Amino acid sequence: MPMSSGGKMQRRQFVKRLGLSALAGAALAAPAVVGADRPLRWKLVTAWPRNFPGLGTGANRLAQLITEMSGGRIRVRVFGAGELVPAFEVFDAVSRGTAEMGHAGAYYWKGKGEAFQFFSAVPFGLTAEEVNAWLYYGGGMALWRELYARFDLIPAAAGNTGTQMAGWFNREIRSLEDLKGLKMRIPGLGGEVLKRAGGTPVNIPGGELFTALQSGTIDATEWVGPYIDLAFGLHKAAKYYYYPGWQEPGSVIECFINRPAFERLPKDLQQVVLAACQAANLDMQAELTARNQQALETLVNQHKVQLKALPDEVLKKLKALSEEVVAEIAAQDPLAGKVYESFRRFRSQVSAWSAISTQAFLRARSL
Repeated sequence: MPMSSGGKMQRRQFVKRLGLSALAGAALAAPAVVGADRPLRWKLVTAWPRNFPGLGTGANRLAQLITEMSGGRIRVRVFGAGELVPAFEVFDAVSRGTAEMGHAGAYYWKGKGEAFQFFSAVPFGLTAEEVNAWLYYGGGMALWRELYARFDLIPAAAGNTGTQMAGWFNREIRSLEDLKGLKMRIPGLGGEVLKRAGGTPVNIPGGELFTALQSGTIDATEWVGPYIDLAFGLHKAAKYYYYPGWQEPGSVIECFINRPAFERLPKDLQQVVLAACQAANLDMQAELTARNQQALETLVNQHKVQLKALPDEVLKKLKALSEEVVAEIAAQDPLAGKVYESFRRFRSQVSAWSAISTQAFLRARSL
């Protein structure tokens, strides 16, 4: 039987109400997806010059990984040192939420606590392979997160330089006497060791190294290794290039993340950020290992840099002083002591294995 005009109107209103109810129910049932229709835009501030080989490009790579692995749900923009905040202010900027992420070295923050230095480089400490083992499987990462939690930050390893060079010098180092009075840019625990040896450690941002060395403000500087040092042009300011990098045997490059920003992410994006850091950690070490020897040959053959080994007498003394410095710091600061005990136990264990694995193999390979 045909429906009256009034009946048709009532039916249309019923269907309309039914449709709205269904849409409302679907909205309630579907969880909100962060960045699904409007991507998050994060800022990553670094302690390095923008696009600088190895370190600056490492930050760029991390940003790219997060953006691509998240399917564009998080889009990360990188700001080099001085573009948003100065190099040595990136930690505080991320802690207070000015930026969501930072990229630097933990020893820059020793003023906030002595324990920070253990998560960048310890003189005569752990190689890149060993420090990753400590962080991921030896309890190091839990201690690092405990330390940074006080600053509303979540830390992650996002790169490693591998074993560095001892540095660039404007005078030869033949004995311990040559270290006395030496003004050298050397951060963290290495700087404390140099001071104990009679030198004067200076901590200045990477972007100022060349000018300081060329002008005589400092007599020497350590930076990283041949690939990065060549790009910095340090060979134009000093002619003696010493090895091995006793002060930084496997330096961790960190990414620290603003904790509230991280916790607002859904679980899958949290894992994306952490996995990207781990991938960037591997990538940087691989790149520098691949490029360092080629750069060293350029420095020696084309630029006539004098490549020299530190005398054994100097290395033995620096090692003894290093053990003194680290033990004293651990005794004075409870948290540093807790980290040091974990670090010390792991180094003892892994050194025994390295001696009959990597070290023994390298010896065999050189026969």
